[in-house]
Parts: sequence; C-alpha cells; structure tokens
Amino acid sequence: MSTSMGTTPIRPDRPRCRVAPSALALLESARQGLAAAECDPSAGGRYVGAHLAALRAAAAIVAARAEPPSPRKKRPQSVWELLPRVEPTLSEWAAFFAAGAGKRAAAEAGLPRAVTAREADELLRDAATFVSLAESALGVPAQSLLPLPVAM
Repeated sequence: MSTSMGTTPIRPDRPRCRVAPSALALLESARQGLAAAECDPSAGGRYVGAHLAALRAAAAIVAARAEPPSPRKKRPQSVWELLPRVEPTLSEWAAFFAAGAGKRAAAEAGLPRAVTAREADELLRDAATFVSLAESALGVPAQSLLPLPVAM
C-alpha cells in the first residue's frame, strides 16, 4: 500500500484555512494512537491502533470539510465513504482502510490469527503516512511522533 499511494499529491494550491479545534483534536488523537500502537507488543493491538489512528485522521478531514447534513434522513455513512467526497485525492486510501475494517474488528474481538505481525507493522507504516497526508490536506504542519517515556 505505501509504495503505490505513499506519494499521493495533496493540492498545494489549496488555500490554507483555519482548522476547527475538533479537527485538530482528532489529528492529535491520531498521532497519539500511532505512538501507542508502535509500543503495543501484540500484532492485533498494533493493527487496531494503526487502523483507529487512520480513522481519526480521516474523521478530522471530514469534520473540517463536510457540508452540513441535509434535513432528510439518509443511512449513516462511514468516514471512509465520506472522505472521497471531501478530499478526492485520498480516495484510494479510503478504499484501502475501509477494506481493513473487518480485519480490525476481528483483531478487536481477540481472534488470535486475525492479523500477523507483518500485517500489523505494514498497516502501522501506512497509517503513519496517511496521518501525515491528512495533516497536509488540512494545511496543518506535520507532527513527528514523540517517543513515549520508558518505564523504569
């Protein structure tokens, strides 16, 4: 995933706008989730943490850019369905993470063979790339992951 979509261009000509505090909080939560996932010893925990971090980053973009909902009732939509409408350059990423939702649910349920260590580590790398792309899409300076304190 990271090789084909890691270079997704975000339109640099897009004017930088003020980002709502709720969207910034979601981005911060995504970064914290990535840091926690990196330290998780279990493959399932790393996978779930990485997927949730990507979900929060996507939610930040949707929160910042989505139009107010229409008064007529519609079926609920996932953030992965909404993201391509508000940031088309991230459509492939949305499809990628949507496809991993079932695997995340299996890992959350504690199924021992839900994900391998390699899958978890690859998703963690992809999620980190995606969070950086989300920050760029919103015109927010990219944040580096801070190392977590080591317990003595």
